[in-house]
Amino acid sequence: MKKLNFLVIALFLGITFQMNAQTAEEVVASYFENTGGVDNWKKLTGVKMYAEVNQGMIIPIEITQLKGGKQMTVINFQGKEIKQGVFDGETLWSHNFMTQKAEKSDKENTDNAKLAINDFPDPFLNYKTSGYTVELMGSETIDGADTFKIKLVKKPLTVDGKLEDNITFYYFDKENFVPIAVHNEIKSGPMKGQMSEIKMSDYQEIEGLFFPFSMSQGLKGQAGQAISIKKIELNPKVDEKAFLFPEETPATPSGN
Repeated sequence: MKKLNFLVIALFLGITFQMNAQTAEEVVASYFENTGGVDNWKKLTGVKMYAEVNQGMIIPIEITQLKGGKQMTVINFQGKEIKQGVFDGETLWSHNFMTQKAEKSDKENTDNAKLAINDFPDPFLNYKTSGYTVELMGSETIDGADTFKIKLVKKPLTVDGKLEDNITFYYFDKENFVPIAVHNEIKSGPMKGQMSEIKMSDYQEIEGLFFPFSMSQGLKGQAGQAISIKKIELNPKVDEKAFLFPEETPATPSGN
């Protein structure tokens, strides 16, 4: 009888372990299943987010992302419209905050942007066909929530003329299988070597798909800049010209 009881307990523990065990592929599959389904995500052609940032004053921003890599962030500041990170699939550009003039990014940053053209609406959606790999790195607690730590490896970036690993760590909440934090090593600039951190919460349903309506962005271990999403529009109608670099019109000679 003792042997039988031991065998029953061993079988129970084995079944329980198998039920609790997860693979990276299963975590990703559960994520899409819980947020609207793979088929519905694949039908998405664009997302436009209307948000606010509080920096002592409320600053409205609009973030547009379209299938094919087109994207832009529009900041409305003191009556002026400032575009940042605008990409039309070929050219990456932003407005200079000081001069208000549009400036193209260098070839290196533009080429890196092109690597993510197929990442809309989510880099996990078609990660296998994109040549990416995912790996379950274990469990970790983020702000009191138990999470699966997933390592996403994408195509290498070019930084200062050298190829660098392009690795991002996603933390999926074990209860709802949605990412609540993203960590990425900063590759250049004064913060080089430090880990950036994006946190997401308050997932809400929009036309059958779930999106985070509360976000923060900053350095790991430090308080980030809070971003409050006020509205999300799916498959928006966007003028393609809005993504094009504004070429300056030559001044007309005086007297003509």
